[in-house]
Amino acid sequence: MGSNALIDIGLPVSLFLIMVGMGMTLTPKDFREVAIAPRGTFFGLLAQILLLPLIALGVALALELSPALAVGLIVIAACPGGTTSNLFVYLGRGDVALSIVLTVLASLITIVTLPAFTGWALERFQDADKVLELPVLRTIITLFVIILLPVAVGMTIRHFRQDWAEKGEKAVGLLGLLVLVAVIALLMVELGEEALDLFRKAGLSAVILNIAGLVLGLVGGRLIGLSRDQAFTVAIELGIKNGTLGLMVTLTLLHSEAMSVPSAVYGVLMFVFGFLMIGYARLTGIGRGQPAPVSE
Repeated sequence: MGSNALIDIGLPVSLFLIMVGMGMTLTPKDFREVAIAPRGTFFGLLAQILLLPLIALGVALALELSPALAVGLIVIAACPGGTTSNLFVYLGRGDVALSIVLTVLASLITIVTLPAFTGWALERFQDADKVLELPVLRTIITLFVIILLPVAVGMTIRHFRQDWAEKGEKAVGLLGLLVLVAVIALLMVELGEEALDLFRKAGLSAVILNIAGLVLGLVGGRLIGLSRDQAFTVAIELGIKNGTLGLMVTLTLLHSEAMSVPSAVYGVLMFVFGFLMIGYARLTGIGRGQPAPVSE
């Protein structure tokens, strides 16, 4: 009973609060980055929304993942960047304004694209006699309520009470991390002996997907003419995913512990790679002499 409550109620509520926290960091001025750096914005969105899910498909096929793990991998790949990506970009001296815009716009766009990729993955990988369908309309409405609405609430709070916003954004970020840890621990308990085998199988695919996203951002960004700090920013946005959203889709909407394993594994590994990227940025001097702007 307690575990179901954490998944069915705790995940959506915590995600709602996390997105309120994101909204508390935003003002309408932040969206000028779309006009100031359209190339970085367009490439970052294209890579997040389309290219990374296709890479996940290739990884799933190459590693011959089970249907559940394959669907789960595509779900986490189709999720937008997580709110902590902005912090990693700041610590690595990247382009914080671009990071914020990419996180917000990708979160809004995935209200439509995440259900689409998830539904397609279910059709592609599931056995005909064990078809699990995604409630598309319910998913879109759910994502609207826990993404678009709370971002608007957070921006409203910041507009009228900036002092509340500055205190609140830190608290909800910590809450999101605690819920993510609690859900992963719960998954381990409920999966029992199957957990280690699933985590082992999902681990390699999660590592490959994470590295692929980072390389796509760094190398692809430079190839299309982005500055080093912008390419680094796109890489972080591709590497640091909204793992809580992936868990909510697989656990709350699809009710599949096995499909949630890639999101859980990725949600842990991405922080390891994130800190490695910060070290890389500091050693190579990305953004040195150009402190990342913090939006007012």
